[in-house]
Amino acid sequence: MTKMMRTLLILLMVGLGVVFLYPTITWYFFTSQEMKALANGSLPEIRNWAEDEASSASEEIKRLSQDPEAVSAALPAEFGFLKDAAKTNYRLTKEKMPRDWTLGATLNGFRDFNEVNTAIENYYRQSILDLKDMKGKILALGLDLSGGLSVVLEPDFTALEEASTEVLSAEDKSAALEAALEVINNRIDTFGVTEPQIRRQLDDSILIDIPGEADPERVNSFLMGRGSLGFFIVDDTGTGAVRDYMASGGKVVDRRPVDDSILAEGLMALGYYTKDSYGIDQFKGWIVVPESPGLDGSHIREANPGTDSNTLQPIVTFRLDSEGATIFQRLTSENVDRSMAVVLDGKVKANARITETIPGGSVRVTGFNYQEANDLAVVLRTGSLPVQLNIRTLQSVGASLGEDTIQMGLRAILIGIALVFIFMAFWYKGAGLIADIALALNLFLLTALLSSFNFTLTMTSIAGLILTVGMSVDAN
Repeated sequence: MTKMMRTLLILLMVGLGVVFLYPTITWYFFTSQEMKALANGSLPEIRNWAEDEASSASEEIKRLSQDPEAVSAALPAEFGFLKDAAKTNYRLTKEKMPRDWTLGATLNGFRDFNEVNTAIENYYRQSILDLKDMKGKILALGLDLSGGLSVVLEPDFTALEEASTEVLSAEDKSAALEAALEVINNRIDTFGVTEPQIRRQLDDSILIDIPGEADPERVNSFLMGRGSLGFFIVDDTGTGAVRDYMASGGKVVDRRPVDDSILAEGLMALGYYTKDSYGIDQFKGWIVVPESPGLDGSHIREANPGTDSNTLQPIVTFRLDSEGATIFQRLTSENVDRSMAVVLDGKVKANARITETIPGGSVRVTGFNYQEANDLAVVLRTGSLPVQLNIRTLQSVGASLGEDTIQMGLRAILIGIALVFIFMAFWYKGAGLIADIALALNLFLLTALLSSFNFTLTMTSIAGLILTVGMSVDAN
């Protein structure tokens, strides 16, 4: 290999290292504590923040738009994001781009102030959602260095007994809990969370300690599918009756109208939910289905997330086993021109009309966003929970080593590395300096590789990195 090729290869590796480390560096050194707290918050908290920020910004824009001097002045830097949206609108309307981007020229790129408000909220929403997404790509700190999230889950054996119509013995409950523990372990491994601590407690609850900043949305993804997934034929008559009943002030309790005469026996009313722009479930109405699914999730062999080539919307493709394919073909052939609902955890996630018989055991379903489609595929691959798990407590926990111990340990590590580098350069002169550069590059690339895998860094793993440096010194 020529010197030029070696140089290009080194530069390529350094470039990849910078790309992999960029999220970690941005998160720890260039993101404020306030923004970190928001990124770790729930989706409703993010929505409230974005709406409040957008409201304040809109009021300021309105005030400036009524000032002739401000309208003719340059667009304020804090509203620079409006320039990109205005440029897009100018291109769509094929109008001439302004030479000077004043506040007035920017606002002229929008049809009305409602469009300006939408652009402002989109900016604040996307900025925090991008930060939340970036957090999943960083080199995380372990429970001993930064603490994390402690969750206690308790099994709902009452619901399990109602579903099985028999009283569970202590052995049955223990077996169900052990199976649930195994499923949770598999899911957390598949979701990419490293160094979690999962254990069963004496009161039959499950304790999970997750390293990193507290993010309740991660827990929700682990528990997806705590109920079941099923395909139900919609009862259109019952759905219409429940909608009329609700319009007159009625209520639905435990999946049945309070007025029991509204629905025949064997039917239940489930909420139909769609995702808003923040990824939060929004209730759209009630859909009536039979209490038993036409096809349950046990027949799903695999689930693959993807994108519809026509609509570019996220989809999930289910592959059924041979028995499930036969059942689904019969189900669709007998119910052409009726609606089918896909129900996950007691919520209707998709509702579409059957236009023809669907053979072959392959089912494509819309109604999920990209993250939910991926999470659902993981859930179906790892299996459903044998017993429903409910969150009893969810709280942040501090670093187990203590702040002083962590600072002393990190200081000792940095001093040790510095002494090794200084000794190498002093004792071996030019060769030692070259070896120092090689060691620094080795440490940089190793850290970048760990960051790309969202590795969790503990004090023990840091010691392993130092051991690697020591071995590299010996090799050099």
